[in-house]
Amino acid sequence: MPRHLLRVALLAAAAIFVASCTAVEGEANAGTVESTPPTFAPIESLEPATTTTTTTPSTTTTSPTTTTTVPPKSTLVVNGTGDVNLDPTFVRSFPSQGYAFAWSGLEGLFLADDLTVVNLECSASELGSKWDKAYNFKCDPAALPATGAAGVEVANLANNHAMDYGMEAMLDARQNLLDNGITPVGAGADAAEAYAPALFEIDGWTVAILGGGGVHPETGSWIATADRAGMTDGDSIEAMVAAIEAADAVADIVLVTTHWGQQGDTTPRGQEIRRAEAFIDAGADGVFGHHSHRLNPLGWYKGRPIAWSLGNFVWQAYPASARHTAVAQFVFEPDGRVGACLIPIYIEQPGHPVLEEPYAGPCRPELQPD
Repeated sequence: MPRHLLRVALLAAAAIFVASCTAVEGEANAGTVESTPPTFAPIESLEPATTTTTTTPSTTTTSPTTTTTVPPKSTLVVNGTGDVNLDPTFVRSFPSQGYAFAWSGLEGLFLADDLTVVNLECSASELGSKWDKAYNFKCDPAALPATGAAGVEVANLANNHAMDYGMEAMLDARQNLLDNGITPVGAGADAAEAYAPALFEIDGWTVAILGGGGVHPETGSWIATADRAGMTDGDSIEAMVAAIEAADAVADIVLVTTHWGQQGDTTPRGQEIRRAEAFIDAGADGVFGHHSHRLNPLGWYKGRPIAWSLGNFVWQAYPASARHTAVAQFVFEPDGRVGACLIPIYIEQPGHPVLEEPYAGPCRPELQPD
């Protein structure tokens, strides 16, 4: 299906926030950071996202009349992945194979959809110095053109590696992504930018993507505040619910890509279940989860899909238990039906995920459980 991307806008520019998050300084481990949730003002100035305007000459001396037409919706297909790492010192096939190698085994899957959302587990910048933590990943900005060309439109930066080289590098990475047609979510110059979704107009739909960061670094705080760069506090249901409700006020479809859970888990824990249900109750239409480095099953809540954890994607080809992974595909029909499935992927070589079987087309809404 050809992609018809009409406009991308960050709601930070629309001044969504009246007040932003504040976070506790010092040690910031999962479950110990507390944030005052952002407060959102209604977004009334944003034009209906998919309207087109035509002008018909008047038959009198009065001014021409203007009519507004909303294009009819068609099937919307959104793909989401787990962890993508474009650090050539970690994925050591890239120096010899090139960065297009990361996407060449997917047979154009991300070019056949309407949106592709990935979790970017590294700092895509040449700036900065290592944060005091056990593992630091630096993406090569030269990898971003191939990533955009493969059909990736959104990159989540709300995770425990996107700020591995500090806030200056993260902000530079945001710009590098934008320069390559990839919209960053989940981190920014302040809380307003971090919690702002990316908005897309596609085939009659307004789609909002939000990034949630529920895994914190070993030392210090990466949570954005009103006057400090950083990421969203995905551990705070209040903060994420406020952001979802604001996005839901202007979008037909709201999707959350969120970093949560425990490494090695193959099923969600209670805290992830509670968050996902709160997100959907607030207006989210689907959740892409990641962080456990293992594939988890697809779940449903109130007719909305939850990919509990999508494991590794562009990553090392070990351990063996992590090589089998998936792309989560969510399909939205104009009549309100929703389909979702996990497309099987195998990490054949380091940095080289491949389709395990030929792509048979979008998931059928009939796959939604009763």
